[in-house]
Amino acid sequence: MFKKFNWGHGVILALASFIIFIMFMILVFTRGQQNAEVVSDHYYEDELVYQDVINAKNNADKLPAKPAFEQNIHGITLTFPADIKPNDGKVHFILFRTNDANLDVKKDVELSNNHSFTIPAKILIAGSYTLKVKWIVDKKNYQVDYDVLWK
Repeated sequence: MFKKFNWGHGVILALASFIIFIMFMILVFTRGQQNAEVVSDHYYEDELVYQDVINAKNNADKLPAKPAFEQNIHGITLTFPADIKPNDGKVHFILFRTNDANLDVKKDVELSNNHSFTIPAKILIAGSYTLKVKWIVDKKNYQVDYDVLWK
């Protein structure tokens, strides 16, 4: 049987193996992949104003005390230090779900008397989030980001 096997047969066998491998990668391997969502629908517009985000984060880094968050049975509670007084007592937060944009939460909230607010547990689903908190004090933007693993 192998007496009639020559280099032409080897080339054909190599090409056929390569084609089968590529078809396997295209048809079978991609079935197990998760969807790849774009972080923002307005990617280019967001990129143009990203320097503002960098400045806001740098402003927050210069603060002596930053807002602190804790997870409890009621949800995620974010507490501001007493010396940080956002304009009108309003804070904007984005709870960004890293694998599903449908679970994102964006909201403007007013701080309570004890300088805090709570994101209710009923709107949270177990998984990984990025909590972005933004506020303004005396026309100066601030932003802090936290990685949150909700269980």
